[in-house]
Amino acid sequence: SLALAGLLAIGAPATAGPQASPTLTNPLLSSGPDPWIVHHGSTFYFLGTKGARIAIRQTDDLAKLAEAPEHVIWTPPATGPNAISIWAPELHRLDGKWYVYYTAAEAGHDDDAHRGVFVLENANADPLKGEWIDRGRINTRLTGLDGTVFEHGGKRYFVYSAYDGPDSVLAIAPMTNAWTLGPGETVIARPDQAFERQGGRQILEGPEYLPGPRGDLFLAYSASACWSDDYALGLLHARPGSDPMDPKSWVKSPRPVLAKAPQNNVYATGHNGFFTTDGGRQTWIVYHANDGADMKCTAARSPRVQRMEWSKDGMPVFPVPSRTGEPVAAPRP
Repeated sequence: SLALAGLLAIGAPATAGPQASPTLTNPLLSSGPDPWIVHHGSTFYFLGTKGARIAIRQTDDLAKLAEAPEHVIWTPPATGPNAISIWAPELHRLDGKWYVYYTAAEAGHDDDAHRGVFVLENANADPLKGEWIDRGRINTRLTGLDGTVFEHGGKRYFVYSAYDGPDSVLAIAPMTNAWTLGPGETVIARPDQAFERQGGRQILEGPEYLPGPRGDLFLAYSASACWSDDYALGLLHARPGSDPMDPKSWVKSPRPVLAKAPQNNVYATGHNGFFTTDGGRQTWIVYHANDGADMKCTAARSPRVQRMEWSKDGMPVFPVPSRTGEPVAAPRP
């Protein structure tokens, strides 16, 4: 019986040997669109789209993320340019401070023309403490969403999904500080592939930077409409020493690098983030997906974490999306 098995397990002597590798089962939460994970010290911080607030979960074990309480760090003002549709928050540690980049729209105008990327700043060493200061809207050339930040070659860059006519494109700009862009914003990718035009819209969004082990630069992005089962991740690659501001530096993969896995009942895989553990030696991806077909673009999109690998020539190897409840490797804190 189960009870007897439990007694036998309790009475069994401890055996010396290698420690079992930790595992987790996806999804980590029942809801968590646009997931983002930061690994800082021995702590994992998790954020996702909440719509009307920004909240952080803190844990030292991602397998137990659902047990971690939500700490609401910011609620939007009732009026103004960042009052509604609070989406895709990203937490970054820059210049000894914490910053959250998030998408928001103007009160009474929940449309593409009134959407932008905004920034919060916190000088406290603990992002769950201290005061979050609203640094306002990033001065992008176009309206858009899904802003992210990366550093390369001693310089800092901002990449976002810009509304350019009927398309959503990826644009990059240099940063003069954590909330201000310098001149020279340029488009580096347009939705010109069939896999980027599913669901009735031509969309590139959710850009995320991934540095390669040999100095290569990678930008993963989400392609097609989020309500399509074919929402998937594409990849841009720039060789070591490339200028990230030069559109010719970036070469696009001709097919998705992370896509639906009907054999595992996983659909609409997209809007990812990357983080590392083990002193940078292990790379992980967090992404959201639906546990079934035709579930659209709702709060039911749930966050998943899986290990990334690297090929011999320094290219990222993306995992096959795991089935719900199937144990996969988990990062140690």
